[in-house]
Amino acid sequence: MKYISLLTIMLTSVLFATSEVSTLAEVFSEADVSGNVKYYYIQTDKDNKSGTDTSAYANSLGGKLQFNTASLYGFHAGVTFMTTNPFFLGPNVDASIIGRDNGVRLGEGPSGEIASRGFSVLGEAYLAYDYKDINIYFGREVIKTPLIDAKVVRLLPSAVEGISLKYALKGSTKFDLAYYSSFKQRTSDVFINIIKHALGDSTREIIGSDSGYVGMFGFNHEADVYTLKLYNYYASNFMNSIYMSGEYKTDISEVKVTFGAEYIGQKSIGNAQINLAKVGSDTGGKSIAVNAFGLKVTSTFKSTKLILAYSKVLRDKNKHDSLVLPWDGTPLFTNMITSNDLFQSNYANALNADSIYIGGAQGIKLLYNQKYDSFGLKGFSTTLAYLNTRFNRQGFDKTQEDSNIVFQYKTPKAFTLQLKGIWVKNDTSANKDGTLKNQLQLLTQYRIIANYKF
Repeated sequence: MKYISLLTIMLTSVLFATSEVSTLAEVFSEADVSGNVKYYYIQTDKDNKSGTDTSAYANSLGGKLQFNTASLYGFHAGVTFMTTNPFFLGPNVDASIIGRDNGVRLGEGPSGEIASRGFSVLGEAYLAYDYKDINIYFGREVIKTPLIDAKVVRLLPSAVEGISLKYALKGSTKFDLAYYSSFKQRTSDVFINIIKHALGDSTREIIGSDSGYVGMFGFNHEADVYTLKLYNYYASNFMNSIYMSGEYKTDISEVKVTFGAEYIGQKSIGNAQINLAKVGSDTGGKSIAVNAFGLKVTSTFKSTKLILAYSKVLRDKNKHDSLVLPWDGTPLFTNMITSNDLFQSNYANALNADSIYIGGAQGIKLLYNQKYDSFGLKGFSTTLAYLNTRFNRQGFDKTQEDSNIVFQYKTPKAFTLQLKGIWVKNDTSANKDGTLKNQLQLLTQYRIIANYKF
């Protein structure tokens, strides 16, 4: 799997280049070109009572350009060019919309010169084959699953590299089977081994080699009144993760109500099970054993939506009990826009944890979304969300409180403008060994995002 990128680009080039054949000419004449142009402003302020200036901001302009050929005998190919280009940067840079992962991976840190550089990358390059209800992808691909997810809360998505097979039964049942060898984080232009990305310099020490893979199985079933999801992620010699969720829909008078439940279980396996349990390991001699669940009720009445969600990560003092999320997954129903949840997916940060994903964390979330079309303000909406998180830790009693507000204007097809405000009181994070870092008294963040799709 080492040469997946090169082989995919070569095979795709062959399909693109043979234009003298009439059928291939039709492949290009019917090709689809799409993409987006996005402007992103972010400003983050941290009140740590040290007296130092912690205000950081960034502007960046970027987006994606995607080209997908039409199908020829079931084969088709695609490439997606991604770019982020910062400008008007100050002395303190919030690089979470630029190259934060590049800076962390190269040892300079999350906001230095490397992290502040823009970049361009061929984020997708795949050859695909469709036969009846079977789809096979070979190469680089942007995917959305519970624990490996192309998050859209920053400027660019993350991507994986490997082989995937999708099979759709008649009706609404779908199966996914995949082998992923590499991962590109959303603030990086480099695809690196997917296990190496999670563990960094500790990879060999933990799994016994410098590389590995993730095998994924997914099951999705959607019926008229309920949906079911089941995913298993086997990270070789590292950990096995299970995600299960279900939803049931009903109408109570004129109100549409959805009840949801989810479960996440993770365990270290193979060499990691042995090596993490050793005294002096990154986790302090604790193997991975995580159990988490969530509950959610959503009610919708005309243009108003209300959500009440609850999550609990069970506490086990003898284990590494925080969720391990190296590949941009933020699966809990109580997840907010951000405190620092997504930074677990920075290079080598998989065993850290933040907020509601810490072992022992219990969160309750309230969300109110209002659209104003019926008031004559087409495309306008507001979202208010609040999360209260308590931590079951000895000597630790400060509750974390997250508040989010989003003003959005969206045209029917192409343009979206979002203004976001984020306030996190007693922001909480945990080290790899499970010890808690000093709480940040207040984190404040503002974002302006303008996105045009074509």
